[in-house]
Amino acid sequence: MGLFRAEGAVYKPVQETDTASPPPQPNQFYLTANVKAPRMAGFLVKVFVWLLESPILGGLLLYILKRNNLIHKFISYAELEDSPLYVPLHPYDSEDLKEQEIKHIDSDLSPPEKVQQAIDCLPLSSEKQPFFHRWTVLDYSKAYSSGDITPRMVAERFIAAVRESSNPPMKMSFFINYNEEDILKQATESTLRYKKGEPISVLDGVLIAVKDEIDCSPYPTTGGTKWLHKVRPCTGDACCVMRLRLCGAILVGKTNMHELGAGTSGINPHYGVARNPYDPSKITGGSSSGSAAVVAAGLCPVALGVDGGGSVRMPAALCGVVGFKPTFGRIPLSGVLPLNWTVGMVGILAATVEDALVVYAAINGPLPSQQPTVSLPKVSFPLLKSATSISAIKLAKYDAWFNDCSDDIRVCCSRAVDKLCERYGWKVVEVTIPNIEVMRLAHYLTIGSECSTSLSSYLQKINCSDQGWDARVALSVYGSFSSQEYIKAQKIRNHQMQIHRNVFAKADVIVVPTTGVTAYEIKDDALKTGELDYIYGAALVRYQIAGNFLGLPAVTVPVGYDTAGLPIGLQFIGKPWSEPTLMHLAFAMQALYISEFRKPKVFHDLLYKE
Repeated sequence: MGLFRAEGAVYKPVQETDTASPPPQPNQFYLTANVKAPRMAGFLVKVFVWLLESPILGGLLLYILKRNNLIHKFISYAELEDSPLYVPLHPYDSEDLKEQEIKHIDSDLSPPEKVQQAIDCLPLSSEKQPFFHRWTVLDYSKAYSSGDITPRMVAERFIAAVRESSNPPMKMSFFINYNEEDILKQATESTLRYKKGEPISVLDGVLIAVKDEIDCSPYPTTGGTKWLHKVRPCTGDACCVMRLRLCGAILVGKTNMHELGAGTSGINPHYGVARNPYDPSKITGGSSSGSAAVVAAGLCPVALGVDGGGSVRMPAALCGVVGFKPTFGRIPLSGVLPLNWTVGMVGILAATVEDALVVYAAINGPLPSQQPTVSLPKVSFPLLKSATSISAIKLAKYDAWFNDCSDDIRVCCSRAVDKLCERYGWKVVEVTIPNIEVMRLAHYLTIGSECSTSLSSYLQKINCSDQGWDARVALSVYGSFSSQEYIKAQKIRNHQMQIHRNVFAKADVIVVPTTGVTAYEIKDDALKTGELDYIYGAALVRYQIAGNFLGLPAVTVPVGYDTAGLPIGLQFIGKPWSEPTLMHLAFAMQALYISEFRKPKVFHDLLYKE
């Protein structure tokens, strides 16, 4: 075994690790992603799958992959004193979390009542601006209430737009499943409520799409596969969907996603590629690819996603919309596929920060039957009456990490941070966050192990041919992780949790770009097999991991475009339970850039036909 054992990293105790900047110790230098895997698609992926699934060669190949990509060095054979932390549930400390301009909400309120409380926190709505903007929840509610248009009319336009976008020459592949009869039935009921002057809430009649990882009647939940719904039938609505229904929202179908959430491109060989509305030849990002695309294309003001490794924030940034992931535990996971139960969280993709807040208001809060293992804080909403309403914000910025992206993103995001601080008088605090790349590897091992374990009983009942080729590679790698490696990864989780607490002692939020690259080209050889491109994948998830692995809330806001006109997002990562502060910052950032938002090449105006 000595020939095969790699030398493991030795991690110093957190109390001996300084998060000041510049790095005070040589071992705290920034490590760039060391991905050693060529891009593969088409025939090459099929050959690779054959090798991975062969009894002898497969084991050797997996060993080499893990060794070359430093999993052995930084996790398998690593030495660290921390005990493992299996679930990132955070205790609530009111002294540590001092939020400004918030409104405390009674947890016993119904979803429609919570939505109204959120509406009371928003600035007064205004007429459509001379610059491009997507129609918001309040825009729809106002139009319905005035009688200018009805939910039934909007639903009919939606169906026509989805048909158009699904067929040549577009083939946008936004949805895995939608039911015209069910959509029109919901829309007719909503129209009648408005005619009676009795809408349930501002979400009444608003179109909301749902990622096909979340149960939503009458649709099967496929998880982007051709087989999962056959062995795991959908028996009703997920909790988050049920709460939206109680508010009168129209659930319009199940959006496309990367198969099993096991990739970052959003390319699905079974249901087509969810294409980027800003350039249909480019990816949307995964795995909530369809949810980001329908919001960007104007089909829905809001969509639900699930964020297990940046799967809401990443496609939101690539498609130029808002992506919001709450603290782990804020939204029940009841009715969500248990693909990654300690890192996944229901998230929101929205046209604006205000829309994200309204839907968050509807779906947050534990199930009545749940007995939380930690003391959860009261729900609070930010008072977004003015972008200048909060003061003295400190933004933690780790330069080496922040700048590890394309030149377009670095320049755009740096300018956005400077503009934010200059406009509102906020301060940047330079910090060091050691072992970020180690955290990415530990998260990958964790999400892979959890996905493999959750699917193990189902996979025994299906043929390998039912799975996409790229998903088969992912599942082979996931299944190679040992219990020892999983526990080591959870030790690293505890280690990083303590490091981030030290960072948050110096600042209110961490600020980074959302992705390291903008949307890249969809190549023909990936359409039927999917693709393996771990170099691009590592760049896309570079800034996502703390939100998932450590259960922290995070939000991305569009702040510009690259030289090809593709969207760029800036991300704020917050302290546990600090959703109101994050939304304040996102709202302030949005106010500085909303007049510069550009209309996508594929866009449908459902409210007022141009």
